Amino acid sequence: MIKRVLIYTFLICITFVAHAENTQFSMSAPNAVEVGRQFRLSFSLNERGTNLQLPPGITDNFDVLMGPSTGQSSSISIINGHTTRKVSYSYTYILRAKKEGSFELRPASIEVNGKIFESNSIKIQVVKTQSQPAQQQHSRNTQTQPSSKNVDLGKDNIFLRVVLSKKNVYRGEQIVATVKLYVNPNIPIAGFDDVNLPTYEGFYTQDIKIPQQIQFKREVYNDKIYQVGILKKTILFPQQNGKITIKPFTMSLLVQQQVRQRSFFDDFFNSYRTVKTHLLSSAVSVNVKDLPPKPVDFMGGVGNFTVSSNISSQSVTTNDAVTLTMKITGTGNIRLIKNPELKLPSDFEVYDPRSTEKVKTSDRGATGTKTIEYLFQPRFEGDYTIPAIRFAFFNPATGKYETKTTQEYKLHVIKGTEEQSTTVMSSLRKEDVRLIGKDIRFIKQGSPDLKEKGYTLFGTTTFYLFYLIGAILFLVIFIVYRKKAKENANLALVRNKKANSVAKKRLKAAISFMKQNNDEAFHDEILKAFTGYLSDKLGIPVADLNRESAVAKLKERNVSEEVINDYIEVVEQCEFARFAPSGGSEARHELYKKAEATMSRFEKQIKR
Repeated sequence: MIKRVLIYTFLICITFVAHAENTQFSMSAPNAVEVGRQFRLSFSLNERGTNLQLPPGITDNFDVLMGPSTGQSSSISIINGHTTRKVSYSYTYILRAKKEGSFELRPASIEVNGKIFESNSIKIQVVKTQSQPAQQQHSRNTQTQPSSKNVDLGKDNIFLRVVLSKKNVYRGEQIVATVKLYVNPNIPIAGFDDVNLPTYEGFYTQDIKIPQQIQFKREVYNDKIYQVGILKKTILFPQQNGKITIKPFTMSLLVQQQVRQRSFFDDFFNSYRTVKTHLLSSAVSVNVKDLPPKPVDFMGGVGNFTVSSNISSQSVTTNDAVTLTMKITGTGNIRLIKNPELKLPSDFEVYDPRSTEKVKTSDRGATGTKTIEYLFQPRFEGDYTIPAIRFAFFNPATGKYETKTTQEYKLHVIKGTEEQSTTVMSSLRKEDVRLIGKDIRFIKQGSPDLKEKGYTLFGTTTFYLFYLIGAILFLVIFIVYRKKAKENANLALVRNKKANSVAKKRLKAAISFMKQNNDEAFHDEILKAFTGYLSDKLGIPVADLNRESAVAKLKERNVSEEVINDYIEVVEQCEFARFAPSGGSEARHELYKKAEATMSRFEKQIKR
C-alpha cells in the first residue's frame, strides 16, 4: 500500500513539473523608440494567468498610458489522427518614453495555477524625437492643401555600411563583415535594381548563410532610428600585412515617392511613383598585424584549436596498411591549415596524407574539424613507436603560439607470408624503387614458351585468322558508318542526341562565372542550359518555349513530378536573382549542384 502511494505521488510530481516546464511567458517591445512616442509592450502566455505584474521600476522611465488589453487565440492541428489544441493569451500595454537613454526592463511576473512565472528581460533604447507625431502632421496637412512632403533620400536617411566585428587583427585572424542597408522608417522600399556587393580583395572569404528574403529590423545608429536590413554576412581572413581597404560598392534601390496632388479628385487615386536612387558605401579599412616569428611546427592555423587522434590497428603483419587519423577541431581558419608532418621510421612505406574539412559558419565565425588520414605500411617485423604529431597554431586571444600534440602509439608488426614479403614498391615513395627481402634477383621457374629458330608467321593458321578478323571489323565499321550518316541527316534527331553535351558545356561555363563571382552571368548560363536542352530534347522552338509549355511536354514524356518541381525551382531561383541579391557563393554552389542533378535526371527519364 505504501509503495503504491509513493508511485502515485511520484507520478503527480512528474506531471506537475512537466506542466510547469511547458508554461511559456514572454515579453516583447521595440528595441528602439523615440521620446514622447507611443509604443506597445506585449506579453504572451500559453496558459490562463492572473495577477500580471509589470517589470519593477518601469514607471521611472515610461508612462503607462493604457492597458492591459487582453486577447485570446487558439489553433488546432491533427497529425496522424492525434489532435492537438494550443491556446495563447496576450496582454498589451501602451507606453510612452519620458527621456533618452538605454533602459533594461526586468522580468514581469504572472500567476498560473498558484505558481509565479517570470518573463524574459528586454532592453529598449530611447532616442530624441526625429519627426512630428503622425497625428500632428495629418492635422497640419489638412489645414493647408492635400499634398505630401517626400522624405529626403540623402545619405542621412538611406545609406549602406560594412560593419566589421574587428578592425585591428593578426594576419589570418577571422573577422565577421556584415553588409547593412539603413533606411528611414518613412521611406518605403519597392525593390532592388542593381546590387554590387563588396569583393573583399586581400581576404580569404567564407559566406555566412542568411535568409534570401531581407528582413528589416529597428536599429539605432548615430542617435537615430532606422529600419536595417542585412544584405550579406561574410567571414574574412586577411592574407597580407598592413592596411587593407574594403573598397566602396554601389547599389540601386527602387523607392516609392508620393506625387504632389493637383486637385481634390486625386485623393481617390493612388498618387505614388517609383523612383530609383543610387547608393555608394564608404570605404572601410582593417589594420593587419604580422604574426610573431613562427615555430617549426606552425601549419598556418590562426584561432583556437584542439587535436585528437586514433590508429586503425596496433598489431599488424608486414605490408598491411595502417591508418593514423588526426582531427583538428576549433574556431579559426580551418580550411587554410596545412597537414602536419608525421615522422615515421625509414622502414615504412609512406603515402601522401588525405584531408577533409567540415566547417560551419555563423556570427561567431568559422568552426569545424579538419580530418587528416596518414596511410603507411611496415616492411619488416618488429616493435615500432609511432611518434606524436606536433601541431602549433597562433591564438589571437593570447597573442602567442600554442602547441598541441597527439598521443604516441606502439605498433607490433609480425612477419607476413612469403608472397607478401617478397617485394614492396610504390610510385608514391620519394625514393628510388628497390628490392627488399631478397639479396638475389628472382629466377623465373616453370616451362618457358620456346620457339624454334627460323620460325615465321606467314602461311600459318594464325596468319589467315588475322585476315578474317580484319575483314569482319571492316564490315562492322562500314555498317556503323552508314547508320551514323543516316542519323546525321535527321537534324531533329542530331539535336536530340547532342542536347545533353551542349547543356553540359553551358553548365561548365556557369562554373567559371561562379568562380568569378559574376552573379548575373552565372544565373543566365544556367537558364540558357535548360532552355537549349529542353528545346532540343522536346522538339520545341526556342521562341515557343516557356515554363508552361515545357512542363506540359515533360508530363507527356512521363517525367516524374519531383524532377519537374526541381526544374521549376531552379528556374525561379535564377529569375529571382535578377531582382534581389543572391545568398553568396554557397547558395550559388547549391543551385549549380541542383541544376546538374536535375539535368541528369531529365536525361534518364525523357524517352526518345
